[in-house]
Amino acid sequence: MRNISQDSVQIVTLRTEDVERVTPDGTSAIIAATAFDVDRGVTFAATTCEGEILIWKTAGRRLLPPEESSFCFCGSYATPDPRIVSLRVLAESSRLVLVTRSGDIIVWELGDSGDFNSDADVVGAVETGILAVSWGPDDAFVVLATGIMEHVDENVILMNSMFDVLSEVPWEASEFGEDAPINVGWGSKATQFYGSVGRAHLKTPEKTNDQQESVDDDNLPRITWRGDGAYFAVSTRSSRPLSPRVVRVYSHEGRLQSTSEPVPGLEANVAWRPNGSLIASTQFDVRSGPQDTHMNGNHYVVFFERNGLRHGEFGLRRPLTNNASFYRVKDLLWSPDSAILAVWIEHTEGDTVQLWTSSNYHWKVLYLKQEIYPQSASRFTTVAWHPEHSSELVLTTSSRLIVRRFVWETCAGANDTGCVGVVDGDHILLTPFRTQNVPPPMSSHQLPVRIQHTAGDINPSFLRSTPSHVSLSSINDILGAVWGDGRVIVWSLHTRIGPGTGKVMDPILLWTKDLGHEDVLWRQVQVSVLAADAKERILQVAILGSTEQSPDLVNIHEVRLSPTEEQVRIGETCWTAKLSGKDGRLMPDLESLRSFWQSREGEIFRVDSTEEAKSSLCNFPEFCFSGVSFLVQARRLFVGLSSSGKLYCTTEGSKPAELTDSANSFTVASGFVVSTTNTHEVHFAPVAMLVDHLINRSLEEDGPLTSNQVAADTWEKRRVERGSRIVTVVPGTMSLVLQMPRGNLETISPRPLVMEAVKNDLDAGRWQKGFLACRKHRINLSVIVEHNEEAFMAGISRFIEQIEEVDYINLFLTSIGQSELSAKTISDVCDAVRLELQTKDLRKYVNSILTAYVVKTPPDYESGLTLLLQLRGTYYLQPERVEDAVKYIIFLVDADKLFDTALGMYDFSLVLLVAQHAQKDPREYLPFLRELRALPPHYQRFRIDDYLRRYKKALRNLHLAGPTYFQEALDYIERHQLYEAGLEIWKATEQYRVVLGVYGSWLFERRDYRQAALVFVEASDLRKAMVAHERALEWQELFQLSTREVVPEDEVKEIAYRIAGELSSKKRYPEAARVFIDYAGDNRQAVTALVQGNEISEARRIVSLHGPLELLQEVILPGALDIKAQLTEELNEMREQLHKQLARLRELRIRKVQEPDTFYGTEQVNMQNIDVMTDISMAPTAFTRYTAAPTTTSKVSKRSSKTKRKMERKVGSGRKGTVDEEEYILKSVTKLVARCGVTQVEVQKLLPHLLHFSELHRSEACVVQQDMEFFERELRDSIEEIWQSPSTTENPAQDSWAKRMLAREKERLVDPLERVSKPVMESSDWGIGLLRTKTNVLKTAGPLGYQ
Repeated sequence: MRNISQDSVQIVTLRTEDVERVTPDGTSAIIAATAFDVDRGVTFAATTCEGEILIWKTAGRRLLPPEESSFCFCGSYATPDPRIVSLRVLAESSRLVLVTRSGDIIVWELGDSGDFNSDADVVGAVETGILAVSWGPDDAFVVLATGIMEHVDENVILMNSMFDVLSEVPWEASEFGEDAPINVGWGSKATQFYGSVGRAHLKTPEKTNDQQESVDDDNLPRITWRGDGAYFAVSTRSSRPLSPRVVRVYSHEGRLQSTSEPVPGLEANVAWRPNGSLIASTQFDVRSGPQDTHMNGNHYVVFFERNGLRHGEFGLRRPLTNNASFYRVKDLLWSPDSAILAVWIEHTEGDTVQLWTSSNYHWKVLYLKQEIYPQSASRFTTVAWHPEHSSELVLTTSSRLIVRRFVWETCAGANDTGCVGVVDGDHILLTPFRTQNVPPPMSSHQLPVRIQHTAGDINPSFLRSTPSHVSLSSINDILGAVWGDGRVIVWSLHTRIGPGTGKVMDPILLWTKDLGHEDVLWRQVQVSVLAADAKERILQVAILGSTEQSPDLVNIHEVRLSPTEEQVRIGETCWTAKLSGKDGRLMPDLESLRSFWQSREGEIFRVDSTEEAKSSLCNFPEFCFSGVSFLVQARRLFVGLSSSGKLYCTTEGSKPAELTDSANSFTVASGFVVSTTNTHEVHFAPVAMLVDHLINRSLEEDGPLTSNQVAADTWEKRRVERGSRIVTVVPGTMSLVLQMPRGNLETISPRPLVMEAVKNDLDAGRWQKGFLACRKHRINLSVIVEHNEEAFMAGISRFIEQIEEVDYINLFLTSIGQSELSAKTISDVCDAVRLELQTKDLRKYVNSILTAYVVKTPPDYESGLTLLLQLRGTYYLQPERVEDAVKYIIFLVDADKLFDTALGMYDFSLVLLVAQHAQKDPREYLPFLRELRALPPHYQRFRIDDYLRRYKKALRNLHLAGPTYFQEALDYIERHQLYEAGLEIWKATEQYRVVLGVYGSWLFERRDYRQAALVFVEASDLRKAMVAHERALEWQELFQLSTREVVPEDEVKEIAYRIAGELSSKKRYPEAARVFIDYAGDNRQAVTALVQGNEISEARRIVSLHGPLELLQEVILPGALDIKAQLTEELNEMREQLHKQLARLRELRIRKVQEPDTFYGTEQVNMQNIDVMTDISMAPTAFTRYTAAPTTTSKVSKRSSKTKRKMERKVGSGRKGTVDEEEYILKSVTKLVARCGVTQVEVQKLLPHLLHFSELHRSEACVVQQDMEFFERELRDSIEEIWQSPSTTENPAQDSWAKRMLAREKERLVDPLERVSKPVMESSDWGIGLLRTKTNVLKTAGPLGYQ
């Protein structure tokens, strides 16, 4: 669905004065061959004159100004026969090779700038002459066809780039080739049995090919290579008279592979498609009649496969001229990308080059896209495609080199119709994709565009039949076509949008014009239409062209048409705008008659009728052939796509932004810049977002905006088929038409386009249209509410009036109920819709009302069943309506749930109604219902609620049933643990304390002694409360209750000894001592408890206050030594742990440096969940280091979730030999620091007392203080040694077992110091200075610590 449009034209002229400076006979120099030096960007041209060949050069792709567009002489070669067969640049060896018809092979060495570094060197010669030459694609081989016209020494010679002969074979060969097909005759008549008749009747005279050759055949051979250089084909004619021409395929080693089947009228032209699929040739139509062979003059392009078999054809469109006129195909040329086939045609009046393309695998119908004819001359001398740039065609006349660059362009019209036009010779194929999706090469309408020329025209009609450019307006489908000679035609297509049986379109001619500038080549037309007022419509036609020596110019015509009769012209205005550059491009505006022109540098100018464009509005970073402009938020946005695949946008006064660097097509519709990329995605960039970013960017001074700055990640994207390109967008049908690389079309409805259309419909109050669009494209109907909840709630009445159908309303309510809206919103919407439906027609919308009840959050089943009761009372004469409603609600809700809900309403008639229509077995529910009917009312409800597991409600009904059921209520409370509900129900009754007692006993059994004690106190059961307090070790409350209960003193002491022992076992020594003193009166036990808890200060105070003093010698002094011994033992244990772990850390770190592979391992954790192991013992892998498993034998085929969790717990457990051992040791050292701090506090409490006791105690105090200080220093030094590496980044959390294990695999390469933070030891002066000087201490201390 794309057309070929001309991008630029570069003309280099061979001036007569330049030739005369080289040779006296310069006027007869004719360009006969060209060659391309891709590395240097140089094009060589060879001219022939009498007895001499001249070599010239010019810039390849650089657009030169007119005054510099000339050739530079390089060298010459004198020869009596100056006919040139081939001119080629060998890039690898930097040589220019010339081959002449006389058989000479001449070579020039090339310099860095393309100049000759040597004179002409004849490296070889063929005495019989060279008729054809073809170089391989990589210049590694060259094939020569030798011989003379008398069919002598006709050979095919294969050489390498150094001209060493690799193979030489004759043209003619009797065998088919190495790939000859084998036919065993299965199914043929020759293998059948014919009885006595025999097979004699099967013999038929052989057909001869006499006089079936083309009259245009020059009898010369042609050679062509396949794109990969593996094969080449040679088209030759045999030396036998009237023999047909055949195509033979050879390998790159020169061995014959296959021979083409005989084709009558086959011509010399042959071209192998670079992708290797087909070999193209031409055929002059020869038809065998009963008496004679006659020819109708038609030419065909025929295709062969590599095995020589035919593979399709298409006919060239011969002009309607006199049969006596000369007409033949001179050559075929494939573009390097195999997309375009150029056909060089010679005619009596001149030459033309036709560009053909195929689509959708239809070779019989190819598109004739362009016809190129020589300006200021009638013949081309050479035609060739540039070897590197696939859309660049290089043509030469006798004195000019013309470089035409083409690009692919889609001619898409108004979005309302989705009309697309495709050029096909003298027809434009039109398809409106809004109503019809016709795949190419077919179309909805074929518009003929043949121009009738007058007798005085210089160029015949066949050179003008194909327009050079067509375009469609963005409004009203106005089609314009322009020819290179200045003929312009504009049609109004009158495309039918709505359904119907009439014509899909009915084009009428609006306007035609002959610009009449013979020296101007017109290459682009742009049409737009605007309804100025009710009296007239304005049609604007802008035609872009240029001359060889001047910059671009735009011829603009404004035609005022009647608004009622389009063909009636009210007036016409015309002006010409001169532009500041050459080979630019017009950019259409989607909303107005304004025209913009883009220069080759990417600058954008407004085309003004009054003066020349002076300053640019904005610019793209590079030239964008495809561009468009439109208004967004009162600013004009320009979007363009460059040949490099970069999509840009810019506005006036802002810097350009790059949207993507891999786009292959784009369009603008529905508020989006829609683009397809080479990564097979469709991007939808909101134009409002682009303008906002461009405005913000214009305030900055940095470089160009990148795609990340445009927030491309927030755009909607969708995957499409590989190589998809945009054809058009139809917002009315929310469709995007894509064309695949093979040519077929696909129409999709992307979510952004659908949502934009739905939002517009909702904003305009077109609820039905928006609803149907969401339903058709499977969009959650909750978007109708989410878009504007307030507007929807206010317009519910109109929404229901437009939707109207019950099924649609039910679908809407169901979608709302299943959406992610908040529960309040869902309930509000359902209630509002339900109330509106009840107001309008309860009888019609009963199912929708039931749906509104059911889909609420939470569902209101009881209200729905209540509605059924209401219906049964209202329509008692129409039971079928009630029956339908019951069946519908059973369809919405599970029947068992409805049965339970009806039962919970205590209405047995409703229960029977649901059960009967739910097809429940009566044997299941009738006995149960009979049993319930026989019970008292409240007890009946108790049984129903108990059945429905509504236990609290059941308990309340059981209470209402009377006091006779109190014991059953107590059992029910205990069974379902309804203690709090029972207390609330029986509060302020005689049974309240009974319930409290049951509650307290239950708490006591659960060992919640504190709560149980409070409940027993509330129930006035103090004895049980005391037991509960004792179990909870709440000794204050216990002894307070013992005073209220008046417990005997002996029993109080017994309780005191019992609870004090429990407190001591829980290491609550001060509390135990307090109980011993206050309630047991036992000072010795109190002092003993305090000494055990290292509370010596309090113990000494108790002894001095209550006595006896003997406790100091009997309990405190020995106890202090015992505590010191415990602390010393704990310090030794911590010191031993530190030494072991520090030594192991040093060992691990040495291994990590010396043997990293062994330490870390290299196994992939992603493969750990795949059981491919056998029961054979295997070497340990890196994964076994996580578990240090003693064996590697596979025991199970699949890990369960429990096994996985167990495995995760093992990871990081610190077992020796695992990768997590180092981290485990670090964590253990961290815990050791905390343990050291606790021990330090205990030592600090003990030292003052050891200082004041005996000499033995003082010496022990010195020892324990020194041990503590030494261990503290040792621990500090160890921490500094261990934690030396700086911490880095953190690892993200994983969300699955496999990912967590993979994270562990990655984390093992991270230093554990980065995962375990360094512990901090607090610095405090906890020691006693006197103990650091032992002599002073011994002199000043008394025998018992007193002076």
